[in-house]
Amino acid sequence: MMVLKGLPSTYNKDLQEDKEAMFEVYDTMTGILQVATGTISTLTVHPEACVAALSSDMLATDLAYYLVRKGVAFREAHGLSGAAVALAEQGKKSISQLALVELKTISSVFDEDVAAVWDYESSVQQYSAYGGTSRESVLQQVSSLKTWLQIH
Repeated sequence: MMVLKGLPSTYNKDLQEDKEAMFEVYDTMTGILQVATGTISTLTVHPEACVAALSSDMLATDLAYYLVRKGVAFREAHGLSGAAVALAEQGKKSISQLALVELKTISSVFDEDVAAVWDYESSVQQYSAYGGTSRESVLQQVSSLKTWLQIH
């Protein structure tokens, strides 16, 4: 308030224009919340369809993280993971169907334990940091939001 009190009167018009963006955000958020409310209230999850939609290509980043855990720099691991995806596409198969021999043509770092990468549950559970996808992290986020809603 003291900052505004000391401003010359010609700034008043400029200060009126700063509220326009806030009102636009309010209008946008109101619309988004209405759509989200309608979507969530009518949402039916079909777990079988969700599982059927899974593709091992979704785990390409996990393959890169596997290589990082083996000591490969992420930049290089990302490229090697991309090479694995390309090799799978050339062979007209999914990335999880690549044999260890084929993966070793990309990098000697690949080992038999690479098969563990193709587990979707492990993929989700490995991200346990705040905001992550692990069950524990999601439950903590839900709890935090419930607490916040009770306070506000």
